[in-house]
Amino acid sequence: MSTQSAADAHVGEPAAGPSLDKDLPGARVEKPNHRWWVLTIIAIAQLMVVLDATVVNIALPSAQKALGFSDGNRQWIVTAYSLAFGSLLLLGGRLADLVGRKIVFLIGVVGFAGASALAGAAQNFEVLVTGRALQGMFGALLAPAALSLLNTTFTDAKERAKAFGIFGAIGGAGGGIGLLLGGVLTEHLSWRWTLYVNLVFAVIAFLGGMALLRKGAPADRPKLDVPGTVLVTAGLVGVVYGFSNAETHDWSSPLTWGFLTLGAVLLAAFTWWQTRAEHPLLPLRVLLDRNRGASFIMLAISGAGMFGVFLFLTYYLQLSLHYTPVKTGLAFLPMIGALMVAAQLATNMLLPRFGPRPIVPLGMALAAGGMAWLTALDLGSTYAANVLPPLIVTGVGIGLALPPAMSVATSGIAPRDAGVASAAVNTMQQVGGSIGTALLNTLAASAAASYLVGKKLSAPVVAQSQLHSYSTAYWWSAGLFAVGAVLALLMFTNGRIKEDPEGVQTVHM
Repeated sequence: MSTQSAADAHVGEPAAGPSLDKDLPGARVEKPNHRWWVLTIIAIAQLMVVLDATVVNIALPSAQKALGFSDGNRQWIVTAYSLAFGSLLLLGGRLADLVGRKIVFLIGVVGFAGASALAGAAQNFEVLVTGRALQGMFGALLAPAALSLLNTTFTDAKERAKAFGIFGAIGGAGGGIGLLLGGVLTEHLSWRWTLYVNLVFAVIAFLGGMALLRKGAPADRPKLDVPGTVLVTAGLVGVVYGFSNAETHDWSSPLTWGFLTLGAVLLAAFTWWQTRAEHPLLPLRVLLDRNRGASFIMLAISGAGMFGVFLFLTYYLQLSLHYTPVKTGLAFLPMIGALMVAAQLATNMLLPRFGPRPIVPLGMALAAGGMAWLTALDLGSTYAANVLPPLIVTGVGIGLALPPAMSVATSGIAPRDAGVASAAVNTMQQVGGSIGTALLNTLAASAAASYLVGKKLSAPVVAQSQLHSYSTAYWWSAGLFAVGAVLALLMFTNGRIKEDPEGVQTVHM
């Protein structure tokens, strides 16, 4: 690679590590601590997006009471966000490659803040839903730009491991942090502050981004694949909306299977088109690497499986053990701590030494064991003896599996594809979460209904039916993680993953 082409590849990006730039005449070399400040800004922005998927959930009953909307409309507060976010991620990632990651990142931050302010000030249901949809739309710009900035900023192997350990831990722990923050804000201030709090994150991320991120646009600009964009956006809308409908409609409803079928057909057409398009939106070279493809699947399974612990354990703590929202959020802190420690251990020490094959399956297996352990909870369980141990095991498992999978999924990506590859990571997690939401909610509701058949309704019987539904969700989550463990063992290759000077993944035994 010539000096000129190497420099051009990083125009508009944060400074790369010394390992790339120090030998290039005239290259701009940043101080080492500059990159860690960049990571701080990116992490704050990513946390804002991740926790917003759960921080509003605890506030929903208060918002419903204040604005007077129906139970049937309540799901749209969540669905509007996930629908816009999940369906527009690939477009957002490609726009980051086209326009420049810094400008797309900053637009995403400002837009997300404005949408949060609109939703927080809402005086009716329609404005609240509009604000949530706009949050999802700007989040779809922000999330892939943030991850691609991380990918192009940290090129030194050791620094990259540390950075992705932190970033992956935020992705895994964001749901729990959202539950805690949502509980504190709702209990002591107002449901509106679960939305207004994003303004604080946004101001820090915007000012830091303006000061620290490089200006400019990528030199190697890809052209926008309009037919591919339309196909994948419409396809993801169909899939996410279909699974969302499964929560409130029967699986036999046309609103469920019809949209799922339409989404699957459109995504198949999108895949076919990507093999023929001159400038594909999601080049198949991004997906077809064996280790990267395995990582994408692990991210989807983790997204689906994590739903069991965050949602149904929240139900258990609040409805069965009668915890307050704040106490419920605090109960998740040990899991978050275990996840963060395991994430740093996995990405800094284990992944560089052993590669993903032994680490990710172990993490998936531990998460499966933790979820299975949760099925033993009953009305007489205590937090210290019965809830805390499986929660820590699950946190360690997710910490071992999720950050390494995220790191492998984005390693070896050419600069021109960094945005869309990062968007694919977020898309897999979002679609996995949508599937988990629909599948586990439906299975839990069916289990509760089956338990009540032939029984005289009473408070103890209803309480036991709730426990049965939670246990069913835990078992299915455990099954998802177990399948992930087997697939990870079969799909990942042996050995450490290295990148050659052109950014291609190779395996070193």
